[in-house]
Amino acid sequence: MSKAAYSKCTASNGVVLHAVKCSPNDVQLRPCRTNVYSQPLAAVNGGFFDFASGALLSISVQNDKPVKGSRGEYGSGWYNAKYARGTLVWDAAARRYSIQVVKSADELQVSDRNRYWAQGGISMSLQDDARWQKIAQQQNMPNMSGKVYRTALVYGSGLSLWLVVTNTACTASEFRSAIKQKIGSGTLTDGVFLDGSGSSQLHYNSVSLRGDGRTVHSIISIM
Repeated sequence: MSKAAYSKCTASNGVVLHAVKCSPNDVQLRPCRTNVYSQPLAAVNGGFFDFASGALLSISVQNDKPVKGSRGEYGSGWYNAKYARGTLVWDAAARRYSIQVVKSADELQVSDRNRYWAQGGISMSLQDDARWQKIAQQQNMPNMSGKVYRTALVYGSGLSLWLVVTNTACTASEFRSAIKQKIGSGTLTDGVFLDGSGSSQLHYNSVSLRGDGRTVHSIISIM
């Protein structure tokens, strides 16, 4: 069993964060056919998807295999559809994270194609407060200024990973500020926004954040 740890905290702007801290080596990206809280794994929702077809619109790749189909196939998790977007990559062979702005998993730079995972989203640019909004707009982030539930995947200099969900309706800026203030005790390096709104869901032991209960089509689970 992994050494994951759940915490709940409230930032000074009122945003309540639910976070699961884990090792990147315990992460498994998977397809999903239910909502997050109805499946047995500790997990949060993944990237964007098409409601009608269930096609994945964000990269979701483990060891060079997309989670829902085959390499190069639309909707499989091989592509960030339409836009080059911030993709969080754990290079297990090099023990190194990066955020790579790509359209396709073909473009990812890793040291061993058989030992990595990559989850697409929108760059949070946690070290660039002046430009993060412009970068997120270039990546066509949906509903930046709306008050909705939100999910993120962030990492720190000590190699820990945090899966973070809020069920406080907030803007992207408020969510990002809350994460910078409360997660990682000053060690945070960077991260990506994942799908939000009703898709923002978390399951960890007895904790269930349900979003609007919708089916999501990819999850980030902890083994």
